[in-house]
Amino acid sequence: MPITAATSARNAARYPTERPNRLPLIARDGLVAELDQAAAGKVTVITAPAGSGKSSLLRAWADRQDRQHRLAIVQVPRDQPDGQLFWLSLLTTVRRLSGEPIAADPPAAAPEFSAATAVERILEKLAEIPERVSLLIDDVHELTAPETFADLTRLLADLPDHVSVILATRRNLPLRLHRLRLTGQLTDLRAADLRFSEDETRALLAASGITLSDAGVARLLERTEGWAAGLRLAVLSLTGHPDPERFVAEFGGSNRTVAEYLLAEMLERQPQDIQDLLLRTSILTRISGELADALTGRVGSEPILLDLEDANAFVVSLDAERTWFRYHHLFADLLQLELRRVHPDEGRGLHRRAADWFAEAGMTVEAIRHTQAAGDWSAAANLFSHHAFGMMLDGQLETMQSLLEAFPTGPAADLPALSVVRAMVDVWHGRLDEAAAHLAAAKAGPDPAPPSARAEAQISALELVLARRRGDVDTVLRLARVLAVSTTSAYACPPASACALAVEAGSDSESESESGSDSVSTPTSTSAAVSADELALGADLRVLVLMNLGIVEAWAGGLADGATYLTHAVELARVIGRPYLEVTCLAQLAFATKLHSFAETRRVCEQAVALAARHGWDTAPVLAPALVTLACLQVFTGEFEHGQDTIDRAEEALLLDAGADIGLLHRTTKGMLHATQGRLAEAEAEFAAAYDLQSQMRYPHALSGYVAGWLAAAKARRGSTDAARAVIDKLDATLFDSGEIRNARAVIALREGDVAGALDVVTPVTNGSASAVHATTLVEANALEALAYHRSGIPASAARAQEAVERALAAAEPERLILPLVMVGAGEVLETVPRQRSAHASLLTDILDIIHGSAPAATASDQPAVPELSPTELRILRYLPTNMSRPQIAGELSVSVNTISTHVRSIYAKLQATDRASAVQRARELRLLAAGPSR
Repeated sequence: MPITAATSARNAARYPTERPNRLPLIARDGLVAELDQAAAGKVTVITAPAGSGKSSLLRAWADRQDRQHRLAIVQVPRDQPDGQLFWLSLLTTVRRLSGEPIAADPPAAAPEFSAATAVERILEKLAEIPERVSLLIDDVHELTAPETFADLTRLLADLPDHVSVILATRRNLPLRLHRLRLTGQLTDLRAADLRFSEDETRALLAASGITLSDAGVARLLERTEGWAAGLRLAVLSLTGHPDPERFVAEFGGSNRTVAEYLLAEMLERQPQDIQDLLLRTSILTRISGELADALTGRVGSEPILLDLEDANAFVVSLDAERTWFRYHHLFADLLQLELRRVHPDEGRGLHRRAADWFAEAGMTVEAIRHTQAAGDWSAAANLFSHHAFGMMLDGQLETMQSLLEAFPTGPAADLPALSVVRAMVDVWHGRLDEAAAHLAAAKAGPDPAPPSARAEAQISALELVLARRRGDVDTVLRLARVLAVSTTSAYACPPASACALAVEAGSDSESESESGSDSVSTPTSTSAAVSADELALGADLRVLVLMNLGIVEAWAGGLADGATYLTHAVELARVIGRPYLEVTCLAQLAFATKLHSFAETRRVCEQAVALAARHGWDTAPVLAPALVTLACLQVFTGEFEHGQDTIDRAEEALLLDAGADIGLLHRTTKGMLHATQGRLAEAEAEFAAAYDLQSQMRYPHALSGYVAGWLAAAKARRGSTDAARAVIDKLDATLFDSGEIRNARAVIALREGDVAGALDVVTPVTNGSASAVHATTLVEANALEALAYHRSGIPASAARAQEAVERALAAAEPERLILPLVMVGAGEVLETVPRQRSAHASLLTDILDIIHGSAPAATASDQPAVPELSPTELRILRYLPTNMSRPQIAGELSVSVNTISTHVRSIYAKLQATDRASAVQRARELRLLAAGPSR
């Protein structure tokens, strides 16, 4: 049976569709559908604060025209101490639904009333109705008597199968309906379910003729937290406003219409002691019971906060244990406004009490913020300065920046304690000149008392990081010796290996320190009673010493010591529980291993990325070296698309790091990518930028030869051979004769058609008499030699070109160095090599596929574990893609045919292959055909 006319009239009275001076309601079809699905069960409870749209939702659901069952709505009057009127009203409604004649006058209370009897009669009448029945009971929170909820529980638990009930309430109800919940017959809709989405917010604004930018909509939604009444009150004020964007930017709980609503519906409904708690704790961004006790001077705040959350009084728990809470943004604004009105002189005192509590609890950031809010700038600066070093090493750089911005500026706000803090933030973000200025100010501060050993050690550590980022190797080594002595004499020394390395790096530190050549004093305290802070500082300093020694070793020349230092730094950072330092060291260790093992580099990069992700540092500057190194590796190995994705991600991390050191590798990698795509102008621009960054550093970088050589080569390939020579002519003699620069000189010669000159300049590289940083140089040199022979046009040179190609492929295969062959444009000579005669046919095929635009082979990390093939098996495996017979392969390797056959059978078994073709296919999938020898 459809809804009766009388019922529809009551619906209209309870939930009118047209209200004077009210905003239009928007369709919330998704929410109505969710309620429709929930109402298919026996009981649905909608629990949300005032103004969340509960009544609007019930009206929208009740007005659906396709409902084919009886519907009745009951509103609980305010303040029902015994619930008698509620039960009489509900009984009358159900009797009317059953068709029983009912007097027009509302039922009257009676002394002999029995709620239990009323429940029995309601259940009887519901059972008599043949159609499906829905009861909507609104404002259930107005019921206050515990026995009323016991009776309501019985009613809901014993409902006939064809009856469903929807309850709407502002607070959690003490109903015992666990059996219904277990059987899926109970559904809860909470405040989060009723929040407006961004699309619904836009629809509400559009329906009211209001236009806001995307940022304005996001700001409005963030401030209201999707609270329906807050949005509607904001829209009412926005209607006709001359500057909607400005209104939204300033909108908060102190807005008159919002404040009036919250005062009436939230604050003034609370007892005076609870109002006082709310006002005094409104200065906090998060509240606990103990902290509220400290601010109110009373005990018992936690149960009050729990009750307020249960009552949906705009108090939200922040943890599963419900020990920390916050207030709704708009409610917090109102409370702070009321605090200033009711207790105008207590704000600073409350902030001081909060600061003391947070400091005692070890919550430094909150303690600093509340000290700032109290206006105690000097105390806030000293507190900040004392804890800043640890905050820096924990990666709280953005928090530190935010705290710094909260301090006043100008001459009147001279706070010397902040100089070191500002230096910390600047040096970590690559603002090196600013960091140096702040350190100089800290060392020349006006304080007549000499700085403590702790302060001196921290300044030395910052100078160490600054020197490393500037490429000042001598200063890094000097300061490392100073700090190595200070951390082993003044502080205890865990991990002996790390300490030994640090001290070994500064073997003559004591004599140098005594000579007065160091501008930084060494802490001299050797008291046995060393504090926990000092012990922690000593370990932190040792990690910094090892890390910076490792970085300068690796970046200056790729020495093995660099990886050793960084490996120990990673271990020590893990031991002392500094994950941010651990990520920093891992990111730098990735580069330190790149010149020795790509496989190890990839592993370290992935380890750094995974650790950073666990701590939310996916785009932090500290991860940039790992991301750029991984991108560089991917470009070297022909994974150009992956390399582009990784470098894009790295650029997010580099937005906050302006340092020349990481910038050099970043620009070089981008130049490599552009060169592989034939975008020579862009490649030249990136190499030029890297070249300029190198000039800002105080020592030649490990990549200096590549940067200068590839810049010159890019200019030559674009036809500017004179400009290319100008780059090379500026280099010193050592770098001029290096393999990297000789390759660039060969590119210039080839561009000018001087084949003999190209061969002459590149021969010392191919025969090993010229220095080379990495196998990349040898691959590039052999490829250039092959191109020179190929372009000479002399018939006898074809064989020499193919021999040079084989040498290039042999040098490239262990690390899969595809980049140099693509960069030099070796495709024209690679095409001439008979693949059936090449010992590196698989790699040759992959390179030509990449040059021709085919997808590169899958990376090793995408494949299952590589089977353990012996070195001999790997050598034989690489002949299988060719057309060579087993006797021919035996001849090439100078072994018997039987030996070849034995190894081939073993290869088939390990690769789970049945023939030569399937073995080659499986080996290609596993990248065994382009891997180095097994170890």
